Amino acid sequence: MLYQYDVGKQAPDAIVDLFWDMNEQPAKVHEFADVLFRGTIARLKEIDRLIQSHTRNWRLSRMAAVDRNVLRLAVFELLADASTPDTVVINEALEIAKRFSTDESAQFVNGILDSIKNDLLQERLKK
Repeated sequence: MLYQYDVGKQAPDAIVDLFWDMNEQPAKVHEFADVLFRGTIARLKEIDRLIQSHTRNWRLSRMAAVDRNVLRLAVFELLADASTPDTVVINEALEIAKRFSTDESAQFVNGILDSIKNDLLQERLKK
C-alpha cells in the first residue's frame, strides 16, 4: 500500500479499498496493515526527515521506491510500536527488501535502520 501511495499518488482510502478487494486476509492482519499504512502516512514528513538525517549522499527521491517505503514502514514501527522489538522490525524490513528489491538493498536498509534504532535507543534512555 505504501508503494502504491508513493508511486501512484492515489488517495489512501482508495488504496486501502483496492488492496483489500484483491487480498483476502484475516481481520487481525487487515487491522495491523491498515494501522501501519495509515500511521506511516500520517507521520510521513517526520519519518522522511529522520531517514534523511541518517543517509549519506542519498536523497529519498534517489532511493529505489521499494527501499524508500520499506524504510518508511520500519521507521514508523520503531517510532510508534513498542510491542514489536526493534530487532524484529529490522529483520522483517530486511526480508521484505531481499524479497522485493536486492541483497544490496537489504544491506543499505539495514545500515540506515540500525543507525536510527541506535539514536532512538539513546533518546529513550535519556527520558
